This record gives sequence, structure tokens and C-alpha cells, in this order.
Amino acid sequence: MKQLSNRAFKLKVLSDAVVSCQQCPRLVAWRERVGLEKRAAFREESYWARPVPGFGDPEARLVVVGLAPAAHGANRTGRMFTGDRSGDWLYRALYRAGFASQPESFSREDGLVLTDAWVTSVVRCAPPVNKPFPEERDHCCRWLDEELDLLSNARVILCLGSFAYTAIMRRLSQRGFLVPKPRPRFEHGLNIEIENGPLIISSYHPSQQNTFTGRLSESMFDSVFAEARFWISRLV
Repeated sequence: MKQLSNRAFKLKVLSDAVVSCQQCPRLVAWRERVGLEKRAAFREESYWARPVPGFGDPEARLVVVGLAPAAHGANRTGRMFTGDRSGDWLYRALYRAGFASQPESFSREDGLVLTDAWVTSVVRCAPPVNKPFPEERDHCCRWLDEELDLLSNARVILCLGSFAYTAIMRRLSQRGFLVPKPRPRFEHGLNIEIENGPLIISSYHPSQQNTFTGRLSESMFDSVFAEARFWISRLV
């Protein structure tokens, strides 16, 4: 068995702690209810129905941050952005940019490997109507803080959607980084250089609301990953 690096081991310990979290009663009740009621298309499957830890390369220089697990996506499969259409978009883009070993993700056992990238979210439990309460967000950000501390090679944080962007900028400010004030308004393709910190890139979330309406196209999505790859190459 391959021995884990110190960083990988600590991330595994953190992941185990995330999975056992019961801190937010509303989210616990919702994720478990969804796991019991299921969607008709997945009625023969066993749902994960627990908090979902981050996933990827412990040495990652790119960290991708979303909102929360989807009720019938990561809440079902147990891996971030896996098993739903948002994940289909994300992993295709990561594959085209050279960060993923394959362009699809449907289960934790599908063989997907990320190289130089880590995928996570602000909130780790599927929230009703994709809207966590502020206190649930704040409770969950402790996990994000610990994760970012361990992912010390990170040079670019790609925020998928305004929720992730706002949370990341707030956390960086609270952790002593010099972030612009007033905070730049969220928009697709926004780049913010943080002194002695990571580059922040924002993107529309690859939700069906954005992809079905054409607000986010695959070429637009590819552009932010190309930008991330460019910045990482400059920092070698």
C-alpha cells in the first residue's frame, strides 16, 4: 500500500472529521431525508447522505470552490461535483485544462484522478433549495479554513458562483490577508491578486440555471481554467 505524504495524511484526517460532522440540525435532517426518499432515477442506489469532504491532489496549486453538495449529486455519491450535470461540466473543463485524468465523474470508484487541483465547497451538506443559512455557512467555514491551511501549495482559488466568491473573500480578510476594499463585485472571469496570497478567479457556477440558459458556455468556462493554468505556470 502506498504511504501517504504528511499533507495527504492530514487531509485524510480532516476529511474523516468533515464526514462525521453533525453541527447543523437542519442540514443533517435534510441530507438524510433526501437519502431516504431518493430521486426515482436513483431509487436502487444507496445515498451517501453525509457531509462531503474535498477531493483531489494534496499538492494542488489550483483549488476549486463551489457552494455545497447537490442533493442528488454529491449527497448521493459522496464526492464533490460527482453524479450531476454541474459536475459533468466541471470535470470536462478540468480534463481539457489538464487537471483531470478523464472528462466524466459518476462515482467515487470511477477512476478519476486530479492532478494539481483540489475540488471543495463552502458548505459540506446539501442544503434545502441550495440555500444554506448564514450561520450554517459560518459553521462550515471552519472546515474550509483548515483545508486551505493544509493546501499550502495553492496559488489560485477558482470560485464557482457568487456564494463561493463572497465566502472566500470574507475568509481571506478574516485571516489577515489584504483584500481590496470595497470588495470587487462578483462577475465571471474576475481576477483579484491578493498580496502574499492566492490569485482569486471567479466564474459563474456550472448549474443548470446557468448552462441551460446560455449564461455560461463551455468556452467561457474553459477560459477561467486557462487563466488558472496560465497563472500557475508563471509561479513555477
